[in-house]
Amino acid sequence: MAKQCNVAVVGATGAVGQQMLEVLAERNFPIKELRLLASERSVGKFLEYNGEQHMVQLLDKDAFEGIDIALFSAGGARSEEFCPIAAAAGAICVDNSSAWRMDPEVPLVVPEVNPQDIAQYGKKGIIANPNCSTIQMLVALKPLHDAAKITRIVVSTYQAVSGTGRNAIDELRIQSGELLNGRPADCEVYPHQIAFNCLPHIDVFLDNGYTKEEMKMVNETRKIFGDDSIGVTATTVRVPVFYSHSESINIETEKKLSAEQARELLANAPGVRVVDDVANLEYPLAVDAAGQDLTLVGRIREDESIANGLNLWVVADNLRKGAATNAVQIAEIVLEKYL
Repeated sequence: MAKQCNVAVVGATGAVGQQMLEVLAERNFPIKELRLLASERSVGKFLEYNGEQHMVQLLDKDAFEGIDIALFSAGGARSEEFCPIAAAAGAICVDNSSAWRMDPEVPLVVPEVNPQDIAQYGKKGIIANPNCSTIQMLVALKPLHDAAKITRIVVSTYQAVSGTGRNAIDELRIQSGELLNGRPADCEVYPHQIAFNCLPHIDVFLDNGYTKEEMKMVNETRKIFGDDSIGVTATTVRVPVFYSHSESINIETEKKLSAEQARELLANAPGVRVVDDVANLEYPLAVDAAGQDLTLVGRIREDESIANGLNLWVVADNLRKGAATNAVQIAEIVLEKYL
């Protein structure tokens, strides 16, 4: 019989939590007991998993007894409080918040990039899921980095509203309807209208003029690649798209990589699909990435302004590969190698 384990999903009623349930079912994760955990306001609700209804239970200090793997997607404050409790009860935690990402004793993992770092989980019993934008970027850049060593990354993101949560999805939908019918749009989730607009502002602004989201991409990239010498600069933008983040990425490398060499490397890379036939107007689109787990890469071309530069357009589903699927992939490795 295949190895099975007891799994808790923390924040099960949220957008990412429900996506985790879908991904667990799709990938036939071998679950013996599934425990859905959330705050008091969600206790007693029922969620479907694999055709069966499961009741949501209260997230408290006694919720993790007998749990082997705990998938967290309940926000940073909950993760800071309950990951140590779950780990003390014997669970290995995979946390989707930003709470533990830069902790030197917690591995920050993209399975296609640095799966070996999962072995470090024992220091705190926690493995961190990176930021959604970092995940898709590094899935695309890993084979290029291995081949030619990336020295600098300039990235601009175009991020879907689902990255903010269900209320943001509703805000874009409602604002679009109001504006198309000649009525003013109310702003509650974002500081400005998001419908038919772009906001160069994700998370809070820091003293250096960057946003917290931008600095996450900088710091997480260096940690995952294990190289603090890589120059990284980011501009993150919220756009009126429901699902899937898009990124314009420019890299400089130590060794020359032609566009054709890059395409070949990416065509053979795990988790990547090259969509790059401009003669037929084929390139990565958010609508094509939504609902699946591959990172789409296209518009691959040499940067003619520098000696060793490439430009890429990278798109992935932020709720799946950018969150739920990455966490479940980590859990699969944990189950296979560490339980």
